[in-house]
Amino acid sequence: MAATIRIISEDLRSDLRVVLVATRNPLNIGAAARAMANFGFARLRVVNPYDVAFREARSAVGAAALLHSAEQCGSVAEAVADCHLVVGTTSVGHRQLQHSIRRLEYGARLILRNLRHWPVALLFGSEKFGLSNDDLSHCHWLMRIPTVSRELSMNLGQAVALCLYELARDAKAVPARPEKLKSASAGETEQITRLLIDALERSGYVNPVTATSTEEKVRRLVRRLQISGRDAPVLLGMLRQILWKVERQ
Repeated sequence: MAATIRIISEDLRSDLRVVLVATRNPLNIGAAARAMANFGFARLRVVNPYDVAFREARSAVGAAALLHSAEQCGSVAEAVADCHLVVGTTSVGHRQLQHSIRRLEYGARLILRNLRHWPVALLFGSEKFGLSNDDLSHCHWLMRIPTVSRELSMNLGQAVALCLYELARDAKAVPARPEKLKSASAGETEQITRLLIDALERSGYVNPVTATSTEEKVRRLVRRLQISGRDAPVLLGMLRQILWKVERQ
């Protein structure tokens, strides 16, 4: 499915650092790298991953180079040292957080605003526990993806993809209007009506006693369908084929 993407300069994209902290499954690191490649972000930093072989993750389809160039850091402090804004992600749950929390769409706008001036780090915690209190202490504020319940959390790869999509999408873009089709002419519509009534009569559907009423109902029905000029010849061809087949029996 095509998506309208905001035209963000290469500098703005390169100034975002996606930081994965204590990721347990290397496939999730690969999925995050794939999402980054799809939306044009290239600076991936990994803090203490559980699996040191994450660079070989098969889930990084089309993002092998990005995954290979990922920076491995020993601490969150090291991973965000060059950033002027650090944003954490959280599912909230039962935790009592000391940070302000912003919804995804509003948080993305603030991140974009800051990216015009300096590097920004976007932190994602481990799949099982999320960001620890120590990790969160490095953050200026938090961002969450709204789910139907505060008790639910998203897969890490999906969360990264959603956040980056929100940064990349153009919220002001007007969706392309569907093509307005020319309607069938009254003559074509009546042709369809007559052939349909003929087929109904030959099939035994029409009761001679109520034939006039049935014809009126069919005529109104055909007009309510608002058949396009492009579809009229197709329907006429179908009905003619049906009548030809009935005559041969």
